[in-house]
Amino acid sequence: MHLQLGEVFTIIVSSPEYAKEIMKTHDVIFASRPKILASDILCYESTNIVFSPYGNYWRQLRKICTVELLTQRRVNSFKQIREEEFTNLVKMIDSHKGSPINLTEAVFLSIYSIISRAAFGTKCKDQEEFISVVKEAVTIGSGFNIGDLFPSAKWLQLVTGLRPKLERLHGKTDRILKEIINEHREAKSKAKEDQGEAEEDLVDVLLKFQDGDDRNQDISLTINNIKAIILDVFAAGGETSATTINWAMAEIIKDPRVMKKAQVEVREIFNMKGRVDEICINELKYLKSVVKETLRLHPPAPLLIPRECGQTCEINGYHIPVKSKVFVNAWAIGRDPKYWTEPERFYPERFIDSSIDYKGNNFEFTPFGSGRRICPGITLGSVNVELALAFLLYHFHWKLPNGMKSEELDMTEKFGASVRRKEDLYLIPVICHPLQVRKTITFEFVFTPLILKESLYLLLF
Repeated sequence: MHLQLGEVFTIIVSSPEYAKEIMKTHDVIFASRPKILASDILCYESTNIVFSPYGNYWRQLRKICTVELLTQRRVNSFKQIREEEFTNLVKMIDSHKGSPINLTEAVFLSIYSIISRAAFGTKCKDQEEFISVVKEAVTIGSGFNIGDLFPSAKWLQLVTGLRPKLERLHGKTDRILKEIINEHREAKSKAKEDQGEAEEDLVDVLLKFQDGDDRNQDISLTINNIKAIILDVFAAGGETSATTINWAMAEIIKDPRVMKKAQVEVREIFNMKGRVDEICINELKYLKSVVKETLRLHPPAPLLIPRECGQTCEINGYHIPVKSKVFVNAWAIGRDPKYWTEPERFYPERFIDSSIDYKGNNFEFTPFGSGRRICPGITLGSVNVELALAFLLYHFHWKLPNGMKSEELDMTEKFGASVRRKEDLYLIPVICHPLQVRKTITFEFVFTPLILKESLYLLLF
């Protein structure tokens, strides 16, 4: 579908066939991003992973992601952080003792704590302010800015008041990120003096590319580049995972059959251990299908991040001018009746024994995009979502408050970069499997003179 939005020639792609043309067949032509005011201001001239134009700099960032930042090994290294934070989430929920809890807010805080510790090594001291600013930035950045629709009329950016608002938000995030980077530099210097070696977080990894150690001579980042990437990881990694968990729990509570089936599987897998263990997460076939079905109906970004046409081209007889802005409508594609039986129904079983996945090869199911611009954080996001749901379903039974019936749950969507539920999800938790207290056994040895003498004899002879 073609739209003329102001001065911008815009195309909306809503079929798997044309999505494949954009993201695979002509991937190089559509690998760049259009200029967006919010990204230019908040993300240091769009030097983040998501919005940087296609070229050498973007290729450097992609290499950092695939080789260092978001590898399977790096994601696995955050296992303890995930388990600790989800254990804290269970404790917090259990403390409500059967009262309604705002599960939406609880999950968001838990996910942001994981991202904060993975990125910064600890929870950011300004975490609440940082989360608030990031949320506001995501909300503002996801709207249609009239200045972006009329790029030649720069004065519109001031008239609408958007530029001053974005610059204020940028000032707040820049101050917090500057403090975080300075703290890491000081910690690194101290570790060198003490001849010790602290565990690496994502900021440490990025600083190596700014300092130019022996392994990274071909890639160089400025401090502002590093800030932009950190902001990317925090905003994209937190918002999308938490929103997906929220939608999954809403769909599960709305269908008692799915709830029972998911809980039976989770409890069968983990009952022997008495706790949720990430090592066994791949055994949860039905839970993984629940996540896929959630992503089909509620993709994190219903309109994938826009691409820009790098050169005039023709696709199936349609002429596409250079600089055209192209949106892939993942929301519509995931509900296409040509590809999905009963597309509006939440039915995880459709993915059991199916080869369809969200890794970018099935164009009827592309919640994270495909091709060169596929989301680089899929591995990190998927394990956060699956593990969170495993904890919530293993430890608790869930009920709707005020005698509400499951079919009465409001599933209205709220517009944004990621489409949340309009209303926060309030549920009543009933503890099923309390957290195990891991006991430490201490042995006390008392040596009499005779025993000590015999022990020395055995050691010597």
